[in-house]
Amino acid sequence: MAQGGAKAEAFDAFVRETEPRLRRALVARYGADRGREATAEALGWAWVHWRRVESMSNPVGYLYRVGQSRTRRRRSGYSEQPVSAPVPWIEPALDAALRDLSEQQRVAVVLVHGFGWTASEVGELLGVKTTTVQTHVERALVRLRVSLEATT
Repeated sequence: MAQGGAKAEAFDAFVRETEPRLRRALVARYGADRGREATAEALGWAWVHWRRVESMSNPVGYLYRVGQSRTRRRRSGYSEQPVSAPVPWIEPALDAALRDLSEQQRVAVVLVHGFGWTASEVGELLGVKTTTVQTHVERALVRLRVSLEATT
């Protein structure tokens, strides 16, 4: 088999395995549209730099950072307001409550409680200790309970 074909097969297998986790993490951080855009940018970068990526010990964490930097919003003369789409199967006030969390708290709580990631998986992705992720989740849950006036 030609070397290019082997590269394509290895990359395809890598994408099948890592794309869902990478997309969920970036969507948790940026929202659906920008998160998917960041995922596509990160995977495009991975294709171009495949030799480097395939030898990494934490390629998903690295590509998470690539997605962040490749889709970073540049400052402009106006303030962009996030578009909020109604999601009928969840608490209507949850969207606004999640937006009020810090970025780290929002990512941690959505990945842990929304997608079932472990604190160590989130820590590996974000490049922080597991205890830091646990702290972000705990603080996020407290803030969400207060914001949503939950009693339990």
